[in-house]
Amino acid sequence: MTNTMKAAVLTHFGGPNAFELRDVQVPAVGPRQVRVRVHATAINPLDYQIRRGDYADYVPLPAIIGHDISGVIEELGAEVHEFTVGDEVHYTPKIFGGAGSYAEQHVADVELVGRKPRNLTHLEAASLTLVGGTVWEAFNQRAQLKAGETILIHGGAGGVGTIAVQVAKAIGARVITTALARDHDFVRSLGADEAIDFTAEDYVEAVGLLTGGEGVNVIFDTIGGDTLTRSPLALADAGRVVSLVDIAQPQNLIEAWGKNAAYHFVFTRQNRGKLDALTDLIERGLVKPAIGATLPLARIGEAHDLLENGSARGLRGKVVIDVSGEASA
Repeated sequence: MTNTMKAAVLTHFGGPNAFELRDVQVPAVGPRQVRVRVHATAINPLDYQIRRGDYADYVPLPAIIGHDISGVIEELGAEVHEFTVGDEVHYTPKIFGGAGSYAEQHVADVELVGRKPRNLTHLEAASLTLVGGTVWEAFNQRAQLKAGETILIHGGAGGVGTIAVQVAKAIGARVITTALARDHDFVRSLGADEAIDFTAEDYVEAVGLLTGGEGVNVIFDTIGGDTLTRSPLALADAGRVVSLVDIAQPQNLIEAWGKNAAYHFVFTRQNRGKLDALTDLIERGLVKPAIGATLPLARIGEAHDLLENGSARGLRGKVVIDVSGEASA
């Protein structure tokens, strides 16, 4: 093994041109760590928020960022017994705690690492780790979504929304989602029962009509801002709101108080258990990845630009980075 690897290094905070492809040192492997040959990674909104400088206090530069990995274990720490060399795995690197996934190799704490679903390619598996673990936590640990309940998922055609629709349907919920009219057939193919065009109709009024005025049991917010502010208006009594978005503006939650609503804000913590639960759904055919575009590591800046401005370009699903050349092969 060589001691260096290619990595897309964030050299300064700013636009998509803030990355530089460099040769960097491969980290040493600790007793409870594994070294993984990265086959694929993916882009998340968290990635371009970090690139812009939204979390500058937590990311010393230069930095290797990125939060999805699918690859093959090449080295085990002395105290690792859960895996063997050659195992295919996928996981989310520690957030704000070490090197990320935009590199040819990665060293991870073994507790983060899960077995890659057998029925997925590395490109597909890499598209699921952060969003899948986040959705699983949001629905099972926070909202405790149950079969027979109704959920409103904002942004059903996006990278998070495409997985959220499928997981909610696998749980047995009735799924309503917001999406542009051009994406309604797409989100219904994922399992959505109803789709609301948020550009043409008020989603609160639409939810009222679809639920006979009762509202939904759970709202899953991937947008924030005004969407979060108005969520209580679409909730049923004792409903739950789960938001993935930090609160950039004050919220008036008087309507939530009147409905005995519960609010959960998720900045996810990853672990193998969430990945294993998701893998079970994937291997049973209940959840499948939705990949909107695939680019090589050398074009990481273009990938960031595509995701950041993807809604205007008709992007559906995740933007994936082919690190090992799997797609071209």
